Amino acid sequence: MAKHLSPLLLLLLLPLSFLLVVSLRPASATPGGWSPIKNLTDPHLKELGGFAVAEHDKVANDRLEFVKVVKGDQQVVSGMKYRLVLEVKNLKEEVVKYQAEVWERPGSGSKQLTSFKRV
Repeated sequence: MAKHLSPLLLLLLLPLSFLLVVSLRPASATPGGWSPIKNLTDPHLKELGGFAVAEHDKVANDRLEFVKVVKGDQQVVSGMKYRLVLEVKNLKEEVVKYQAEVWERPGSGSKQLTSFKRV
């Protein structure tokens, strides 16, 4: 009887241990969920904002100029997805806002602009 008790106990404790690990994990690490980015002056965000504007300009030829990131969220996916609100100068030197989504692949540092729209 004792031989059959330990696998049964393991099967009962495994889901409980999983729930404990998931509940202790910070919200920002929850796969699929968006979490706010607190440090908007992070140089990496500036790089991502500049990348988003440059990639958009390759297609639209708007000649927009990146100014700064004013809001941001991140999402853990296969890599990291960033949803950024950017201040951008247009040809008339007006500062306008765009929302860009950039996906960054894990380990390689390669990026892809997945969305870019005026807000």
